[in-house]
Amino acid sequence: MLVQDIMTSPVQFIAPNVTLQDAYQMMQEKGIRHLPVLDNGRLVGVITDRDLRLATSALSPAPFSPGANVSAVMSRTPLTAAPSDPVEDAARTMRERKIGCLPVDDNGRLVGIITGLDLLDALMRMTGADKPSGRLEVRLADRPGELARLAGFMSGLDLNIHSILTYPEDSEKTRAVLRIGSIEVRLLAEDLRRAGFDVLWPPARPCLP
Repeated sequence: MLVQDIMTSPVQFIAPNVTLQDAYQMMQEKGIRHLPVLDNGRLVGVITDRDLRLATSALSPAPFSPGANVSAVMSRTPLTAAPSDPVEDAARTMRERKIGCLPVDDNGRLVGIITGLDLLDALMRMTGADKPSGRLEVRLADRPGELARLAGFMSGLDLNIHSILTYPEDSEKTRAVLRIGSIEVRLLAEDLRRAGFDVLWPPARPCLP
């Protein structure tokens, strides 16, 4: 999945000489929290609702008046993403820099914006959580063929796998999180356990006395 698949486009933007009050009103009317700042079509900054609150708060050492310009408060030379960037690269940038959005720049032209909510939507789509499905989590040995063995087992039961995400647990184990075309995951989990798979979710039913 690429940035262009999840970005909001066209994007709302604002000029640097707009007042903080007008910027806040625009955010309220549009239901947004981030505004790229464009000067003659060139991206020069980003302002957020948090910037506005902090800048005008009475607790600020030198609060700005609502009539001050956006240029006095905005974050300058913002980081950007390209439409063809992988979503995970954009997510890593936002996490490492602790920022809530990335304007999307295509050869000097603002074509969109992505936010933390867009990344959450992307995660749901990538994991298949936005569609009716069942969830399985299996611990596998970190060696070639284990994921194929798991997929083959599912195929033998005529089950469709909507998505597979894997991540290393340690140097010897890998976790695989699957979304499958069945809600009968507890019965499937028992079948997997009988076949020798280490199923972490759903948990095994406790034995009754």
